[in-house]
Amino acid sequence: MSKLYGVSVGTGDPELITVKGLKCLQNANIIAFPEGIRGKQGIAQTIITPWLESHQTLLPLKFPYVQDETELTQAWETAAKTVLTYLQNGEDVTFACEGDISFYSTFTYLAQTVQKLDSNVVIETIPGVCSPMAAAAELGIPLTTRSQRLMILPTLYHLEELETALNTAEVVVLMKFSSLYPQIWELLDKKGLLASSQIVEKATMPDQVVYKDLRNMDQLKLSYFSIMIINHY
Repeated sequence: MSKLYGVSVGTGDPELITVKGLKCLQNANIIAFPEGIRGKQGIAQTIITPWLESHQTLLPLKFPYVQDETELTQAWETAAKTVLTYLQNGEDVTFACEGDISFYSTFTYLAQTVQKLDSNVVIETIPGVCSPMAAAAELGIPLTTRSQRLMILPTLYHLEELETALNTAEVVVLMKFSSLYPQIWELLDKKGLLASSQIVEKATMPDQVVYKDLRNMDQLKLSYFSIMIINHY
């Protein structure tokens, strides 16, 4: 049976792809990835473009940025059926995934749906760099040291979630938090944590921006692709 490869391609810098991941991409005939929005390349496609060859078939798959479970399930099934047309024809498919394949990855849902439709499909995943690690590297800090506890919040809808995290771990990483940034800033101000909180926007991408010491940064307009690392001891 043909194989579906999930290749982690890192957070933006094409050189952050592992040697194993790069070899898998270069050996692939069919390369799938999340389709970009409004006619633009998606992040994964942008990352892998320098490594692609003209003979390779590109397979953009549509994954809507919505919370509706019905719409998401339909999108995963449509994408899975598209991939299966190649797999069931004896061809391997390599899916390029931004960040790490196992870290809140679209590939997880694609692979699960593919195997639901055809349990004979073999899945192989190749790990890579995910955004919290990339952000820490760009800040020039260790993400954790010694026995520090780490908590990662992939989305933040209520400040109570952050309160719980700060009471549980010494290092807290926030993802997809930009819509709540003013409230987060106020909470960190009250707790005296602004000086030890840092943000990396679009980590390792060409337009990356770094914000260190947030004490005078209550009015930041941040993109969806922002990571905050909060240290408290």
